[in-house]
Amino acid sequence: MPFVDYADYDGLGLAELVRRREVSPADLVEAAIERIERHNGVLNAVVYKAYDEARKAAAGPLPDGPFTGVPFLIKDLGAQVAGWPRTSGSNYAQTDADPGDSELVRRYRASGVILLGKTNTPEFGIPGVTNSERLGPCGNPWNPDHISGGSSGGAAAATASGMVPLAHASDGLGSIRIPAANCGLVGMKITRDRTPICEVSDGAMGFSVHHVVSRTVRDSAAMLDATGYAQPGDPFQAPAKAGPYLDEVSRSPGRLRIAWSAETPSGRPIDDEMLSALHRTAELLKGLGHEVFEQGLGIDYRLLYRAQGLVSASNFAANIQRWIDRLGREPQAGELGPLARRAYEVGQRITGQQAFWGWQQLRLMNRQILERFEGFDVYLTPTMSRTSPRLDWLNPLTVELKDFDRRQADTYATTPPFNFTGQPSLSLPLWQSQAGMPMGMMFTGRFADEATLYRLAGQLEKELPWKDRRPPVWN
Repeated sequence: MPFVDYADYDGLGLAELVRRREVSPADLVEAAIERIERHNGVLNAVVYKAYDEARKAAAGPLPDGPFTGVPFLIKDLGAQVAGWPRTSGSNYAQTDADPGDSELVRRYRASGVILLGKTNTPEFGIPGVTNSERLGPCGNPWNPDHISGGSSGGAAAATASGMVPLAHASDGLGSIRIPAANCGLVGMKITRDRTPICEVSDGAMGFSVHHVVSRTVRDSAAMLDATGYAQPGDPFQAPAKAGPYLDEVSRSPGRLRIAWSAETPSGRPIDDEMLSALHRTAELLKGLGHEVFEQGLGIDYRLLYRAQGLVSASNFAANIQRWIDRLGREPQAGELGPLARRAYEVGQRITGQQAFWGWQQLRLMNRQILERFEGFDVYLTPTMSRTSPRLDWLNPLTVELKDFDRRQADTYATTPPFNFTGQPSLSLPLWQSQAGMPMGMMFTGRFADEATLYRLAGQLEKELPWKDRRPPVWN
């Protein structure tokens, strides 16, 4: 008999059913496959399917972990899965079959999950919208004509639509938090180097981290417990946690000092509906006993992004050079999309002096940001400046690049600084717009302090439960 209630459970809930022998891993795999096949034609969330491999894994034996038997998807960017292709959303940088698992993927397997396939991502994970010439656009389960966010948009769409309860995601400038906000999910950008890096480009700058998007806070915490520990030989290890993150979810956060702000790098205001949601969040937190006050970061954003642009563009050009060395040729005409082509060409023109000036300036400004957190425990902003826009409005393949840059900057104003500083930053789906689209609020903690964020998230999940909200594309 089909397991019709599959999508009503989070990952830990499904694993508990397996432990009690109420369902089998094979039942869960078939339920996930059925939902992928039902919804993927609309969403284009899953771009590689490994059903036969998943069925074989479900037949056992499986590791005894927190997520034993739970279906899981890997983002098609960075993480390597033995024998699986990896495209990075690119017509140029493709691998037919990776020779082995990344360390992070080995840890996912050890947690007990069953890998079903790979999720959609934009080319090289560059924009905050999942759309590429190689893999196509990924729609939002709440409205398929709208974006699912990026670059983990496929992971978010698959999770929000009930294909899987949680999925691998990564975040270099907001790519976990933005899709979580678009699709109504929990999205924790963890502390720098909390989990293993998957490619040399992840570790070179330290901006990118790998974790998951999920429907519940406890799934996010439990998966970080399973994967978030030091990798042998890693020169930049995150400070160790005090105890299991899963335990933190049920603990009181106490009385926190929470600063909130609606400031944007451009100075242009956020959308009125998002501003109203921010104010409601601040009032909710006051009602829960926290000390809440308005205070921005007060930094020179123009200088910050000038420095980051030099660093990121030069790093991207270096990444393409590695692919040139590997493939034995330069990218041909049409093999790089417009954003990737521009980034490569700009990066080639940057001198070593300019790149290191950018690194120096980022280091100076990271200290400014981190010093602000001496005065408060958590920093609250909207995850996005507006609700999820239409796919055609934020399309890097059809919108003129200057317009695309402006529209993207006006949509995603808050996430990148905390990739630069390495701090944990969490998007929670607290509200919905009048049109029924999710509205995420972002909570950023002190360096290496995921514990406080998980405690606060557990408190808010009880106050404003979201797990049972259902998008139109569901189950």
